Amino acid sequence: MTRRVLLQHHPAPTRAAPRHVLAAVMAVLGGANDTAWAAPATSATAPAATSTTTPAATPATASRAGARHAAATTPHPNAAMPAPAHEHISVTQAHPHGHQPGGGLLREEKAPKSVSTIGTDFMDKQAPSATAFDMVAMLPGANVATSDPLGFSPQTNINVRGMGGDSIGYLLEGMPLNDIAYYNGYPGQFADTENYQTVSLAQGAADLDAPVLNAAGGLMEMTFRDPAERAGGYADVSYGSYNTNREFLRLETGTIGHTGIRGFVSYSHGYTDNWRGPGHDERQHIDFKFLRDWGDDNRVSLIGTWNTMVASYYPLVDKADWKQSGPFGAANNLARTFDPDDAAGGADYAPLYRQPERIFYVAAPSHFNLTHGLRLKMTPYAQWSYGNDPSGTTLADAGMYAEGQATPRGVPGVDDLVRANWTQNSYRAGVNATLDWHIANHDLVLGAWYDYSDDNEKQPFTAVSANGYAPDIWVDRISRTILTPDGRQLQAGGFHSIAQTNALYVGDRMTFLHKKLHVEVGFKDVMLDRHGSTTDAAWNQTNVGSNTSIPLPRMAISYQITPRHQVFFNTTTSFRTPDESALFTTYSPITGALDPNRVKNQYSVSEELGYRYSGTWLMGGVTLFNYDFTNREIQTTIDVNNATVASTLNGGGQTTRGVDVEIGTHPWHHWSPYLSGEYLHATIDDDISVNGDLLRTRGRTAVNSPTLQASAGISYDDGHFFGMADVKYVGHQYATFMNDERLSDHTTGNLAFGYRMDSHYFLSRPELRMNFINITNQHYLSGVAAPTFNARDTTGVHGTTIAGQTPTYYVGGGLAVLFTASTGF
Repeated sequence: MTRRVLLQHHPAPTRAAPRHVLAAVMAVLGGANDTAWAAPATSATAPAATSTTTPAATPATASRAGARHAAATTPHPNAAMPAPAHEHISVTQAHPHGHQPGGGLLREEKAPKSVSTIGTDFMDKQAPSATAFDMVAMLPGANVATSDPLGFSPQTNINVRGMGGDSIGYLLEGMPLNDIAYYNGYPGQFADTENYQTVSLAQGAADLDAPVLNAAGGLMEMTFRDPAERAGGYADVSYGSYNTNREFLRLETGTIGHTGIRGFVSYSHGYTDNWRGPGHDERQHIDFKFLRDWGDDNRVSLIGTWNTMVASYYPLVDKADWKQSGPFGAANNLARTFDPDDAAGGADYAPLYRQPERIFYVAAPSHFNLTHGLRLKMTPYAQWSYGNDPSGTTLADAGMYAEGQATPRGVPGVDDLVRANWTQNSYRAGVNATLDWHIANHDLVLGAWYDYSDDNEKQPFTAVSANGYAPDIWVDRISRTILTPDGRQLQAGGFHSIAQTNALYVGDRMTFLHKKLHVEVGFKDVMLDRHGSTTDAAWNQTNVGSNTSIPLPRMAISYQITPRHQVFFNTTTSFRTPDESALFTTYSPITGALDPNRVKNQYSVSEELGYRYSGTWLMGGVTLFNYDFTNREIQTTIDVNNATVASTLNGGGQTTRGVDVEIGTHPWHHWSPYLSGEYLHATIDDDISVNGDLLRTRGRTAVNSPTLQASAGISYDDGHFFGMADVKYVGHQYATFMNDERLSDHTTGNLAFGYRMDSHYFLSRPELRMNFINITNQHYLSGVAAPTFNARDTTGVHGTTIAGQTPTYYVGGGLAVLFTASTGF
């Protein structure tokens, strides 16, 4: 919004303000022609400069607080001193768009580790349905596999430097978001894109105080925008391919009375048809944040997210079906109509695979300046989530087992078609607190994290009517599921587990040589206690438990050679326990035999050596990295009564080495290019134990580890017209530990352009935007969904034949076009 600012200068007994000072003020406020806001020196989210007159909120300032950066100007002591009685100066506020390096894909970083941060310049040009995974897909090391082009499907994963999404920690303003059982992140649940201020990806290591258990692959941190100080809001509507429609509304309270509290609440609704096969996704989402800050850097926030969604299912494909049928073949899609006489016996009917989920997260991130040099940061949080991952199947006569013995359960309708549900009901609460004491050249850190989680999973069955209808996809009424003759709910399996995490950490950040040399040392001890029992008599296990205590030392050094040149080195230790299902002794759902494979704790040591340059025009960096893994854990999926369930494979020892590069520029004539790339060499160090024999895997390439990745993007933004084009290349990657099947390389591209109007009446900077995702309509496999040990029958070290298992893949989404209209108010 354009705001008129009246500056009045009264004659002074000595001298009046010089005219060049007023000119400098105009330049700072953006009043001069072609004067752009200066890029922040250290962050894309530097606080705005204060002014005696507060400009009215624009759609960007209302939705992206603190994005401007002002330069201070001091008058020369010998300057001329004309003294007009009154001056009326018209100052036009510049918008904050188009000022971030690399089009919003870069910012200046000082941490002694590799980290990349996405800013609002980039996020504001993406499709509103895009997730946090989509946002970081251009960054070095990030390999995102998706199943639909618009970000609705929960069937997505991310690999960073060859480590899967279950090896990455996810934080929203200090609150952990990983699935408590399987460590995955579900980006469609995190937050709406319009509410993010930044999304950052630390490719190498999590921070010392990060409340995560599994982050050998790095840390993804998301922050909400701060609420605006003035009441208003922001809204957008989108429509596009596959009958997609999405609506978003955010309401800002402004500062409430004299309380100093300000907040926002947002709501969104989205719908899309499947881009391949039958089905549709529908999502409703609420975010909120309330903030009170005061004094010298004291603030208390209350943030929350509520999400409910009913998603469709995209079948995972194998190479044979993909080559024969492509993305639209019947073998790779569910059935649109119910036919109990087809090859699948009606079990492939799409409505039997509807996936409902609900979550609610709430946290109170706070920090306090207790006294001079002593600060407290604390984040209490609580979470609840529920979901069902159903599928069509049949109740076989030899399908249920009790302690490994085949015993028919006496259920009426054996061999009939049913819907097999897999439900997960989880509760979680915890608090992470850190004391930071600055004394002399030391920042001493002392903290503790406590986390309590309760997870209940089971697989009941629902009868299917003659027309393919199975009621109650939420499975919240036992009476609507199949019961045994004695009135109990029939289950193929299930378990209930409780986990408690206690972590203590201590560190010291030291500065030397006039603060050019920074040295950080830290130590963290993580203690994890799990216990639980099966919830069905089929496995009959009670009071099963495990206790783990892992010491995790770390060290980091950075040296600021000049204000523009920095080098850094760090070494970090990490661990993760197997997913929750490994707590129990399991029996094969096919044979009833005891499963002998027990996955051990993963432990890793990593090193990074990096260089950064931050000039007036060019920015970038290069990072060399090395990882040594013991008991490398690889997530895959298994089929349990036709339900896809997460599981973990022990990949033995692994060595991962490579180099990350990214480079971009500050805006030049409104243009901002960006380039990133990675070379990765990940090898398996051991022969892997399979079925009592050893698979000859030593020296082979690790799964999900493309040797080459590269991204290129260019952004244009003059405040009215804007656009962005990007392209991503991902090299081939192996899908088996024996390297006898691999995923081909692929290249995809996206395009966005639009126009921002001036403010009119109560509308603040209305905007029209078009997004083209996968603009060349590539038909490709986007990632390995379920890696296996070997795809072909193989002779082991001891001479036995190890049967091959076919890996499966995600099918990347096709071309999608989305039109969006938005405005602040």
